Amino acid sequence: MKNKILYTIISVVFLFSNTSCDDYLDITPTEQTTLEEVFQNRNNAEAFFNAIYWNLPYEMNFGNYYGSNPFVAGSDEMDEPYSNALPNFINDGTWAPDYPERDGDVMISYTWTSPMQALRKINIFLENLHRVPMDVTLKEQWRGEALFIRAFMNFCLLRIYGPIPIIDRYYETDSDFSQTVRKPMNDCIAFILKDCNNAKPLLPMRTQTGARGVDEGRPTQASVLALKSRLLLYAASPWWNGNEDYKDFKDLDGNPFFSQEYDKNKWKLAADAALACIDSLHAVGYNLYKSPDNDPYENYIGLFIDNYNEEIIFARNMGIFSQIEQIAGPRGMSGWSGLCPTQEHVDSYEMENGTTPIIGYNTDGSPIINPESNYSETGFTESTDAHPKGYYPGNIFKMWYKREPRFYASVSYSQCMWRNRRLDFRSGSTDGRISGPDYSTTGYLMRKFLDETGVNIAQNMYTEKTWVYFRLGEIYLNYAEAINEWEGPEKAYPYVNIIRERA
Repeated sequence: MKNKILYTIISVVFLFSNTSCDDYLDITPTEQTTLEEVFQNRNNAEAFFNAIYWNLPYEMNFGNYYGSNPFVAGSDEMDEPYSNALPNFINDGTWAPDYPERDGDVMISYTWTSPMQALRKINIFLENLHRVPMDVTLKEQWRGEALFIRAFMNFCLLRIYGPIPIIDRYYETDSDFSQTVRKPMNDCIAFILKDCNNAKPLLPMRTQTGARGVDEGRPTQASVLALKSRLLLYAASPWWNGNEDYKDFKDLDGNPFFSQEYDKNKWKLAADAALACIDSLHAVGYNLYKSPDNDPYENYIGLFIDNYNEEIIFARNMGIFSQIEQIAGPRGMSGWSGLCPTQEHVDSYEMENGTTPIIGYNTDGSPIINPESNYSETGFTESTDAHPKGYYPGNIFKMWYKREPRFYASVSYSQCMWRNRRLDFRSGSTDGRISGPDYSTTGYLMRKFLDETGVNIAQNMYTEKTWVYFRLGEIYLNYAEAINEWEGPEKAYPYVNIIRERA
């Protein structure tokens, strides 16, 4: 019917006015604007530029078959109940080279295709930005943002695929791609550092609009310093630094992609980069996030749901985002019970008194319990044993009693409180297995990143979220790790202790 109406309208136009018809049909649709026309207009150029941000890693999707970030659940810390979930293929060793084809290329689209699309857009933008009629200062800031995102996207590729092609210009479809091949790891790192160094003087130290302003989510000098800290830490790691496992990984000419000689000085470069980042961020008001009353439990929860707090360096705006709440939410509250921390992960949390409860495992998998921890895996607490601040209720299994605050802020377990009721993961119970795959396979659900008070899945109520790429706490730990390897633990302890004190 729509096609018939459109045909009638066009016919009438032809009948009454050839001139007006020519004018009408000569209008160029927006989606058919040429690159030359894009960069002759400031608004068009800005729209092109903003589209680059769409390609930033979509890491808040933790798995299932979409695969945009399968590496959280594809680990020792998490399990998923879905038989077709990529993390399960990673965990059980059945992830074959043809997996993306079997799953519609979705994983490849997020981890390879999307970053490559971003690099193409960025190179087009950088090569044409000089033609845009606009304020020079803002134009140079855009250039700095583009250079940073190019560095960041190349780092994201590097951490997954190792040595990558260095794509520093726009390629036409008929370009010569013969030299677009993987480069040695040190060359890739040097290229990313070069983009960081070129971007830094073009950017403000932090966004000018304050928390939740229109510029939040744009990179700054702080973002550049954070990326350099992480990149150089990875470069110093034995995984990339003198790893003999890569000795036969060579290009077509027989040149190794990885240097086989361990270079301890790389730890100094990483430590220096992290400390420079910390000092610069402190100077402009970045601090570790703490709740108004500095409660350890609230500190840890708020850090991840209080958007653009004083610790956040660079993050992606997710908008009103439902997926993580749905997949991690309990089945009895219309969730999918799909993000399930493992028992080994739960065992890694300390006790309230700072001791380690599980110090190893026997050959049959049973835990070796630290007698000094007062940890017990038998019996239940009394109703009067509830935590005075509400971290946990009474009448719970003793293995979850008097654990450190981070445990209660990160993991849901049977009989814990969540959205004004107790959860029950036993088979056949409200939140346990009844039929289908939507149940916790481990008896736990992830609580971290979820908003307890602002979300109701059944009523389709969700809150705004951001996914944090860099925060100050990471840089403290980057410095601690690097300086420990370079000089020893004396300078590392203060930065580790700052993190521990908060939680």
